[in-house]
Amino acid sequence: MSRIISALILFPLVVVLLIFGNVYVIDVAFSIVALMAMNEYFNAFKEKANPVKWIGYISCLLIALIHVIPVEKVAQIIGIGMPTVLLILFAQVIITNMKTTYNDIAITFFGICYIVGFTMFLPLLLGRTDGKKLIWYIVFFAWGTDVFAYVVGKLIGKHKFSKVSPNKSIEGCIGGTIGAMLLGLIYTYVLSKLYNLGIPYGAIASIGIALSVIGQIGDFAASSIKRYTGIKDFSNLIPGHGGMLDRIDSVIFIAPFAYFLLTII
Repeated sequence: MSRIISALILFPLVVVLLIFGNVYVIDVAFSIVALMAMNEYFNAFKEKANPVKWIGYISCLLIALIHVIPVEKVAQIIGIGMPTVLLILFAQVIITNMKTTYNDIAITFFGICYIVGFTMFLPLLLGRTDGKKLIWYIVFFAWGTDVFAYVVGKLIGKHKFSKVSPNKSIEGCIGGTIGAMLLGLIYTYVLSKLYNLGIPYGAIASIGIALSVIGQIGDFAASSIKRYTGIKDFSNLIPGHGGMLDRIDSVIFIAPFAYFLLTII
């Protein structure tokens, strides 16, 4: 029940933000979401390492500037961003006389690539022509997969998929993919009727299957981190769902692939 109530509260907030928010407001929102997820990620590793938190947090806040930067400079800045982060992290090792260890900076760098590197494709997609329409494909393919996988798994799930996430079944994973693909096709039909966008159904069906599978890998990836660090959820921020990273793990995993696939078609 808490899971359902949380979803009924949060989903309308997401709808209002994505429909009525301008790009700057949405960029700030994504930056805050990334910051919360990054904090949960660092806290998960508190028994395993001492991550360089400040560089992770600053990286999250920079998402808010994506549409402040001139569009022709964005790719260049992103391209130099990751080498710069790595340079700073190794400088931290040197300055601290190796009190900051390789393990510390490896976990920090991975977290920045994982959370910031993936999340930034959400505002990048929103900034494109028809971005406010295309962003909903990510929502439907990610959260649609979760919903259908949960329902199908509860109803007919018998064969366990992986020890990484023992509650997930093969039937649920397949049901989640089929359900997400159907949601994508329905949404495409609505777009074609309302806006005459002419998005090919065959392409959306193929993309829907691919992104649903990618989203489930993202879910398993987050589960593997939790298994490694010995936690059940990244936090108890959202009743019935866990933490922010628990809620967006599949969304951010899908984001870069959705950006390239949707902009191609």
